[in-house]
Amino acid sequence: MNPQGERWTTDQVLAMAPDEASRKAGGKLAAPGPWSETGADGGAVWGLCKGSGKKPYQAVIDVTGPAFKCSCPSRKFPCKHALGLLLLRAGDPGEVPAGEPPQWAGEWLAGRRERAERAAGAAAGGSAAARTPADPEAARRRAERRLQRIDAGATELEQRLEDLLRTGLTAAEGAGYSAWDETAARMVDAQAPGLASRVRELGSVVASGADWPARLLEECALLHLLDQGFLGRERLPAALAATVRSRVGLTTDAADVLAGPDAVTVRDRWLVLAQEDSDDGKLTSRRIFLRGERTGRMALHLSFGGAGRALDLALPPGLVLDADLAYYPGARPLRAALGERHAPAAPGPVPPGCGIDAALAAYGDALRDDPWLDSWPVVLADVTPVPPRDGAGWQLADADGESALPLDPRASGRTGLWQLAAISGGAPITVFGECGHRGFLPLTAWDPTPVSL
Repeated sequence: MNPQGERWTTDQVLAMAPDEASRKAGGKLAAPGPWSETGADGGAVWGLCKGSGKKPYQAVIDVTGPAFKCSCPSRKFPCKHALGLLLLRAGDPGEVPAGEPPQWAGEWLAGRRERAERAAGAAAGGSAAARTPADPEAARRRAERRLQRIDAGATELEQRLEDLLRTGLTAAEGAGYSAWDETAARMVDAQAPGLASRVRELGSVVASGADWPARLLEECALLHLLDQGFLGRERLPAALAATVRSRVGLTTDAADVLAGPDAVTVRDRWLVLAQEDSDDGKLTSRRIFLRGERTGRMALHLSFGGAGRALDLALPPGLVLDADLAYYPGARPLRAALGERHAPAAPGPVPPGCGIDAALAAYGDALRDDPWLDSWPVVLADVTPVPPRDGAGWQLADADGESALPLDPRASGRTGLWQLAAISGGAPITVFGECGHRGFLPLTAWDPTPVSL
């Protein structure tokens, strides 16, 4: 590693911005004018940025996390000052020379490293024992009561599905959203948020256009299958039972996934394929997709936080992590918890990909293990984006033109589709996204560095 640590590209920095306004504001600060006392040492970058007040803002970034700290009042994460500093370094590393961190930056960095060492020591020293409830018997009774509530909710939902089929699907057309919302509320009362979420989605199917009865019947069938799977969970194989439990809303703590009695970690060099944030006003969530260089396994890291709160982990596409991952239990494991990191993150290569037929086959294989999957992550190689024409929507076509994959209708609301076409310029490119029954949802393209869409 060079004295300043690995340097991110401009695209990798911009991929971490929480929104377009932050990208623009950070870009305006990517010049040496407002900055002073900038420096870098190993995996850290710091600097002072002149603002409207008397005191400059103190910005420091731990690029091995990555993690950010700034004295500005912004609630965005990372703020425009952190983005500007990283963009300055990406554009001209000479503007951020190697050096020792000042006291204000050094204290924060030392605190982060100390906490990381404590966490690693706890995991190695039997943190599972430390998480044992003070009253295991009381914890067992609480878990049993919740299972009983979900059983009752699933049984009630089965009756409501039977009533719908007996009266006919056309009855749902005039019922509106209120009937589904009331049923979903009953599932929330039963402590089954996964069932509640699927019930709410049924209300939107009726207004989804032509052939809605067929789609409603399909969704009701999947919901019935999930109900029956949970009610008969004792007869299912362990992996499938774990999938069913997670689908109804029973979660596993990340600490148990990493250090529980059945924990199995996978070490690999994990390439970050995409990072996507969403905010519903109450909860901020972040999805980070990774793929193992040696194993070829896909992984999804999920993190959540309150609205306006910074999420702990930020990984721009294109980085490679030498790290341990532990997969959550399931018939087709995808979600994983991040364990020990053996080296700082570093820029990685363009990932190898597959063709459209292989992508569809991968989704089909995943559905065989988890029929409630909406999509499966894939990297497509040598595909060309085709704008709408002749009544068809956006598509991705194989280089030979023999196969084409329609884009997910949700992609039409994104600004990245014409960006995707501009990156391609009519030539084949590599694209990562989610392949599902709605089509393909592009998330990242390589040009040759990653560009978030």
